[in-house]
Amino acid sequence: MKQIDVQIMQQSYVLTCPDGQEERVQEAVRRVDEAMTRIRDSGKVRSRERVAVLAALNMAFDVLDRDAQQAHMANAQAEMQALVQEQLAPPEVNEAAQAELQRQQELAEQLVLKLDQALDADARLL
Repeated sequence: MKQIDVQIMQQSYVLTCPDGQEERVQEAVRRVDEAMTRIRDSGKVRSRERVAVLAALNMAFDVLDRDAQQAHMANAQAEMQALVQEQLAPPEVNEAAQAELQRQQELAEQLVLKLDQALDADARLL
């Protein structure tokens, strides 16, 4: 673990972070500082504690929005994949239709056989 010095709204903090995560922690600090400074500069809230609570709520709301968008996108992607699979899948044929298709194929084969026999007899159809 590593300790880093940061500033949020001109107040210094010493934070502990896992090795190799310093840049991520610095980015998080930058975002928190921006959010808190924006609220403080709006002039409506001065208490550091209230500024921090409002910033945390705003950031949590943003995360919830992003989660909802990702869930919506995941659902849309799943629907699209289902539609693609449906289009690529061979059409389902029910048993009755398959039986009729088989019967017609057998009749066609019988007709070809009769034609062959008729042609073999005298090489003439008529």
